[in-house]
Amino acid sequence: MQFKGTVFRYGRDIDTDVIIPARYLNTSDPAELARHCLEDLDASFVDRVRPGDIIVADENFGCGSSREHAPVAIKAAGVSVVVAKSFARIFYRNAINIGLPIMECAEAADAIRDGDVVSVDADAGLITDETTGASFRAQPFPPFIQEIISDGGLVARTRRVMAGRSAAAGTGEGD
Repeated sequence: MQFKGTVFRYGRDIDTDVIIPARYLNTSDPAELARHCLEDLDASFVDRVRPGDIIVADENFGCGSSREHAPVAIKAAGVSVVVAKSFARIFYRNAINIGLPIMECAEAADAIRDGDVVSVDADAGLITDETTGASFRAQPFPPFIQEIISDGGLVARTRRVMAGRSAAAGTGEGD
């Protein structure tokens, strides 16, 4: 999985209430959630973000309430990957579950600035700030998590695997 985009840089402790304010939790429509992504932190975010752009943040990104709406809003807004010093554990899991790539790399988070153009090779764990030429190493995802993200999330992957098993069973290959 390779991504390239312009960076939106944020600080530490970006909580799920800031990512998608509670007043919008009456919908699960990704497009509607995207329209309000980060609006209480950066009112211009939704007008400036373009498909493929990247969020870079400090530690504890996605802390707060356990709501899947937060990574859904980020992904639906067009963000291709989030790079941070660290993620709240429940946000980390929710992001993987919906197919939003996230990478922990303190060095990259410290060095990359708002507006930089960054490329990410998530399979290799390589983050390159193309504006400065600096490169950073993050832990790549294990193959099964790469599959979940490539398939668009855990539900989509499960459907694909089950469809494959059903097809194999129908041809006698599963016997």
